[in-house]
Amino acid sequence: MRLSFGYSVIYAVALLLPIALAACVSDDDSVKSISYTSDRGGAEQPFPNNYRTELLAFLKTYINNPVAIRNAVIAEPVQRAVGGRQRYVVCVKYSARDFDGNYRDARDHALIYVDGRLDHIVDKPGDDCAGAIYAAFPELEKLTR
Repeated sequence: MRLSFGYSVIYAVALLLPIALAACVSDDDSVKSISYTSDRGGAEQPFPNNYRTELLAFLKTYINNPVAIRNAVIAEPVQRAVGGRQRYVVCVKYSARDFDGNYRDARDHALIYVDGRLDHIVDKPGDDCAGAIYAAFPELEKLTR
């Protein structure tokens, strides 16, 4: 069976494409990984000046039912080692309604800031929130949909 020139080219590309893509993969530590934030990687992180505003906007979408939050408290941002790098961590604790309308017990959450911006949340922060000094967070209790 004889293939036309067009099919031969497509067939050759299909065979060589995985080899070409494999050449792009590198174990070299100098290759940067993909990140959604521009992490300078330095030990000095800028203070997250708008942490309350960013946190409220994020939690409004993160919490299934942000209406009528109870027992909301927040700790001021502190620098901690997270994943081997210095990050600002903001700890919050609140009690939210479940799908059935009942309130869950208040739980800690750690919000991690990279280069002064909210990067991600840790639902079970462990040591990240150990020793946190909480204060009332009435803005969280006033969230609406």
